[in-house]
Amino acid sequence: MSAVTAAPSTLDRPVATTRPVHPPIPLSRVAGVELRKMFDTRSGFWLMASIAITAVLATGAVILFAPDDELTYETFATAIGFPIAVILPMVAILAVTGEWSQRTGLTTFTLVPHRQRVIGAKLLVSVGIGVVSMLLAGVIGALGNVLGTAITGTDLVWNVSATEFAYIILANVLGMLIGFMLGVLIRNSPGAIVGYFVYSFLLPTLSMLLADSVQWFRDAQSWVDFNFAQGALFEGQMTGESWAQLAVAGTVWLVIPLAVGLGLVMRSEVK
Repeated sequence: MSAVTAAPSTLDRPVATTRPVHPPIPLSRVAGVELRKMFDTRSGFWLMASIAITAVLATGAVILFAPDDELTYETFATAIGFPIAVILPMVAILAVTGEWSQRTGLTTFTLVPHRQRVIGAKLLVSVGIGVVSMLLAGVIGALGNVLGTAITGTDLVWNVSATEFAYIILANVLGMLIGFMLGVLIRNSPGAIVGYFVYSFLLPTLSMLLADSVQWFRDAQSWVDFNFAQGALFEGQMTGESWAQLAVAGTVWLVIPLAVGLGLVMRSEVK
């Protein structure tokens, strides 16, 4: 009697399964989400709206209080630029620190595990908002110039060239990047805001006092003081040496701290 060998059942064999591979989330979508997050909250909305509001208020103040012979586009641009130069870094700071102060970082970095893409999207959106805000401020200043001269009957004076306006935009974007760097480095909203005001108001004062009393620092101030180096941008007088000074000071005060902050963000625990 011959033995009959049963064929192995297919149920006993391991079944190979393939996990579907989903394409990564496009950077444009991540940037769109980060842009919406800047407007979703009440505080974020009014912070963004304050850019236009302060521009209109500054324009009205120039029309009401400036002498007739000073109703020029440069006067309007200067009056509008000062409050915006303070607001834009706050926008960049809160765009970064909100993930930690509002405890949304765990959700954000779970949905997009590659943190560098999230930070890159925040940087892209911050720079975009800075450029658009300055263009909006330029338009409001132009309207104020036309309206102010029409009311007073003085001649229109357009004494800011396109190149000079581009320098002003670059200077404000660099200031915004300083806020972004502090947000990445400190990752705490109050701490980063205090750090920005120390950098913007206390350090320049100490730098000027030191330059007045120490000759070697007076000669090196343009190379080591980023605020001082940015002054050439606002004055519209950039030479090859001015660009080199801006690059060196920017590397010390912006690039290196930002690199350190990015390294900390990539490795820090998100709770």
